[in-house]
Amino acid sequence: MTDPAKLYAQLTQAFAQRAWPLAKELASRLLPSAPRHPLVNYIAGIACLEMQQLTPALEYLHRATVIEPARADFSVQFAKALVIARKNGDAKVIADRTWALSSKDAATLDTLGVIYNQLGDYVMAVQAFRKAIEFSPQHAPFRFNMATLLVASGDIDAAEAELETCLALDPCCWRAHLTLAQLRRQTPTTHHVKRLESLLSQSGGANDVSAQICLNMALAKEYEDLSEYPKSFDHLLRGKSAASTGHGYSIERDEALFAALTAAFPGPRAITSGHPSDEPIFIIGMPRSGTTLVERIVSSHSDVHSAGELLNFAMSVKQVSGNQSATLADADTIERARNPDWYRLGEIYLSSARPTSSNKRRFIDKLPHNFLYAGFIAQALPNAKIICLRRNPMDTCLSNFRQLFALNSPFFDYSFDLLDTGRYFILFDRLMAHWRRVLPGRILEVDYETLVDSQEASSRQLIDFCGLSWDDACLRFEDNPVPVATASAVQVRAPIYRSAVHRWKRYGSKLESLHELLTAAGIRLD
Repeated sequence: MTDPAKLYAQLTQAFAQRAWPLAKELASRLLPSAPRHPLVNYIAGIACLEMQQLTPALEYLHRATVIEPARADFSVQFAKALVIARKNGDAKVIADRTWALSSKDAATLDTLGVIYNQLGDYVMAVQAFRKAIEFSPQHAPFRFNMATLLVASGDIDAAEAELETCLALDPCCWRAHLTLAQLRRQTPTTHHVKRLESLLSQSGGANDVSAQICLNMALAKEYEDLSEYPKSFDHLLRGKSAASTGHGYSIERDEALFAALTAAFPGPRAITSGHPSDEPIFIIGMPRSGTTLVERIVSSHSDVHSAGELLNFAMSVKQVSGNQSATLADADTIERARNPDWYRLGEIYLSSARPTSSNKRRFIDKLPHNFLYAGFIAQALPNAKIICLRRNPMDTCLSNFRQLFALNSPFFDYSFDLLDTGRYFILFDRLMAHWRRVLPGRILEVDYETLVDSQEASSRQLIDFCGLSWDDACLRFEDNPVPVATASAVQVRAPIYRSAVHRWKRYGSKLESLHELLTAAGIRLD
């Protein structure tokens, strides 16, 4: 029989080396003889979390915090796992408990700040990040996390200062260069092109995939601001090509998903069940089509809280489907979820998504890709409101291609290639036509260009559709103080502007292939 002391030494070594499968295997051998050993449970939980085995991770980490309730590092990882599981109410309780332990460990405090940020508690997130920086002022990643929160909160000057401090500490914090480029419109007298080009040509930038992604995307943004569109597009191609590494996207996978969705709802249905709540307002559409603008308009209403971009409905469908695959949205999941208990699906979603930090009676779920689930939403939540943004197809595709979305998201693999983005738009357009036919009157489709040109009339239409009384604050959405955690965080701090309309025309021949693809598919481009 192996000596437990030797097993324990091997376990701590595997943990230090981030050898997660080995750590889990060693912990499972130790736990039968030491089921209440706090560190063994903790390491087992972290190993499972890193291996995306969420259910055992929650069990092990919960046990570790019960055995050692004064360990802030145990507690914060349990809160992190709860956030990943979309158990936001429980996560908030554990996060507050962690904060009360008054940890002086900077890494724990930084993780706690990220958790509060994900929970939408920006006041506590700022406090946690500030404490982390206080205890470790020379650590660049902590500065970057604080900067991203300041961007979301609209404090652009402070964010810029924090980013420059971050880069002074670590010029190779590549994401900070991209965030800094996106922070303002660059001008001929104030830009970062020389620094970015220099870093890109150096060995560190040339050989680092993350550098290739972020520096090229930053240069694409700055050259566009400087009206040097060919240079901008060339860097965009290079940045997105680097970002596509390891993704292996195939449009056939999404074609199968969209076909399954259409087959699951072949015609109009009589709604005979479902949860009666009218709390959720879903704002859907292709990303970068104006969804954040509409969110800010509607959430400026005194009765509406914005819960942000939630994966909760997709996860709820996954849960009722019983599908154990690692993919959140796939054809098999949709097939298995065709006839669920609709009330239960609505209840699962509401119990996980309902904001815990607001007493307002309505909340917005602004995950654009919930357009995939419109049929499920209509059945499970028959009184929920669904608003879909539509934008010029060329502008929509270009804007998706210009954006570096979260690389680990289940929804954005199409965006690494311009023509794949166009093919995905075609699928979206056809699916929306299907929802229009089988869900008559359930979805309000709003044109971004009409909203820009007729702000008040469009805003009143939105508020009326949501069943709310008019609130003049909806016309002053740029004054809305609530932080914005999307790619439009900077833009929505300003009044409505028209400069993004027909942006695609500035790129000329660079977009000819996209234009031909959409036209051949019968997509109207005017």
